[in-house]
Amino acid sequence: MQMNESDAIADVAQICASHPGRDPDRWDFFAAMQLIRTLEERLLELFGKGLLSGTTHTSIGQEASAVGVIWALDRARDIVFSSHRCHGHYLALRDAVEPLVAEVLGRVSGTCGGVGGSQHLCDANFYTSGVQGGIAAAATGAALAEKSKGTGAIAVPFLGDGTLGQGVVYEVLNMAALWRAPVLFVVELNGWAQTTPTHAAAAGDVRARARPFGVECRSVRADDVLEVHTAAKEAVRIVREEARPVFLSVDTHRLGPHSKGDDTRSPDELKMLREADPLARLRAALVQEDEGRVATLVEAARYRVERAVEAAAASPTGRLQDLLDRVADV
Repeated sequence: MQMNESDAIADVAQICASHPGRDPDRWDFFAAMQLIRTLEERLLELFGKGLLSGTTHTSIGQEASAVGVIWALDRARDIVFSSHRCHGHYLALRDAVEPLVAEVLGRVSGTCGGVGGSQHLCDANFYTSGVQGGIAAAATGAALAEKSKGTGAIAVPFLGDGTLGQGVVYEVLNMAALWRAPVLFVVELNGWAQTTPTHAAAAGDVRARARPFGVECRSVRADDVLEVHTAAKEAVRIVREEARPVFLSVDTHRLGPHSKGDDTRSPDELKMLREADPLARLRAALVQEDEGRVATLVEAARYRVERAVEAAAASPTGRLQDLLDRVADV
């Protein structure tokens, strides 16, 4: 299916849209999840051709977590902290395809002038860092700052299985509980800490990690994005209205390796995960309602990503000095 430019722009305009006055439906979620999937698969292709600046880590398979949680936030004021696996979170919050692609390709038109890459994104109320335990601390500090200013904003760090092995996380949970920081700790549990299965690295119930500090623990499976969204909305409500932390565990699965080729999982396990892919399941359900609309949204996502790649290719390579000059002018 081929789309002309006006049709594509009209269709992608609804991807990741705020939809004032109503809750997003399954079509909205599908469009956003498909956009994330399309972009990350394209990034892997570009990496294979040596066109990325640095490395990349995808969240393929975890799109329901990113969109379901972030669309429960006030995306204009709440603050999101992500890690090296950040593209889905960024697109769900900012819907900025061209700046993200340009940044990962190291181009001056990127979010941070092409010198930050995935692990050093900074765009309004979105931040990333490869120091995963550190983002828990940074998010809690930001949450306390917003509380002191009375903005009503909350902070949301996205942590992973491996992050739960960082001592600073437990110091932060203690602080957040004592000072009633409005922070929602989201732990995306995909069963692995890089190439080590979680059960071999973390003792006890990881979903209850925050309970000894008096922090309420909630959990949801990411099989259905609507269920994730419903659980996230309730967690966000508690954090915002009661000004206290909540620990939300999202059981999800990454379909790709930790980075590019470092995957120690068996073929049988990967086959099982692909069969349970939340995006594929949602696509199959929507095809039964309107196959043409599904095809249009898939093509619209592809068109938007390709347009971003073309724009990035036409942009000069980013230089650190350019970024320093921009900061000095602020």
